[in-house]
Amino acid sequence: MTPTIDRFDHIHVYVSDRAAAESWYERVFGFRRIDDLAFWATDGGPLVIANESGSVHIALFERPPKPNHSTIALHVSREAFLAWLPHARAELGTTLEPVDHDVCWSLYFSDPDGNPYEITSFDYDGIAQDLRQN
Repeated sequence: MTPTIDRFDHIHVYVSDRAAAESWYERVFGFRRIDDLAFWATDGGPLVIANESGSVHIALFERPPKPNHSTIALHVSREAFLAWLPHARAELGTTLEPVDHDVCWSLYFSDPDGNPYEITSFDYDGIAQDLRQN
């Protein structure tokens, strides 16, 4: 029998300039450093940042740029999904196009180091209705 896994703990994200990345993640996602774990951010260790509730953690490692193959998908509500459309325009300088996956809607973009992100919501019918009205 496979042992159970409680929850997602953190994702390793590789960035070329950790200070610039920390600023970008705070501005775009509202993530802030976890002061109790800041001691790890020495000698090549991660700077751990989290969302306001502390339920999503990202470990920022400063490394030379490499191709990124994993997309970090973040689940959001219908309201938050719709709020991402103007937020992306303001913070990322782009208009994100919603992608219809038949059971959910997603928005795709990358951070300045090319790490790919997906904002996704399974409130499929509600978002479809809202998008038709706009």
